[in-house]
Amino acid sequence: MSAEAGCTVLAPSRPGYGRTPRSTGTTASGFADVVRSLCARLGITEVAAVVGTSGGGPTAVTMAARHPDLVRRLILQRAVGWLAWPDRRTRLGAHVVFAARTERVTWGALRVLVHHAPEAGPRLLLHGLSTLPVREVMARLGPQGRVAMIELFCRMRSGHGFLNDLRPTPDLTAEVCQPTLVIATRSDGGVPFTHALSLAAAIPNAELLESRADSHLIWFGADWPSIATKVRAFLADNPSDGTG
Repeated sequence: MSAEAGCTVLAPSRPGYGRTPRSTGTTASGFADVVRSLCARLGITEVAAVVGTSGGGPTAVTMAARHPDLVRRLILQRAVGWLAWPDRRTRLGAHVVFAARTERVTWGALRVLVHHAPEAGPRLLLHGLSTLPVREVMARLGPQGRVAMIELFCRMRSGHGFLNDLRPTPDLTAEVCQPTLVIATRSDGGVPFTHALSLAAAIPNAELLESRADSHLIWFGADWPSIATKVRAFLADNPSDGTG
């Protein structure tokens, strides 16, 4: 989406995800400062936007609040805010299935399930990603959408990152001065829509863009092309002239 808008994308993995050690800027503030240093080393003096997706919401907000001279805009997509998340049952379960000794096995088992049960596997995973009946969500995806979703699930890993996301983070929403676009759907079963409402209310210059997607995976929604167009327009605005 950002690349389509003519932007170069820098996508550092947060602590515990990808090849970023959990020890790299263990807090949201610490990692924001690490990314700032990375930008300086790469000769980047300004970024069009910081994008926070799902559990990356608090880190993106923190980045915008701590480094306003670097960050021009903030985009939050189905992002976690500062309401209670996840629920107690999910939090306790995460410490079992995403622990250091079990995380690889968990994702490996999910990939086997998705490969050998291409109908049942995605349905099982969608139970936690949508508030709608899973059969209804799958039907609207269509064959091409189901294939794309299976490919996505087969590439997913959480490393130690998800458990790191469960650590408390200071709320800096009131300190964000940049134009902010909050994108979310009421059908999100992974991050409740109330998070988007709270983020849009707490950030001074925020706009809430409601998606009609059926699940947490908003780019599978039928209205994603129109949302992408609005995001490109948001990125093209000049925040300094008051139109952002």
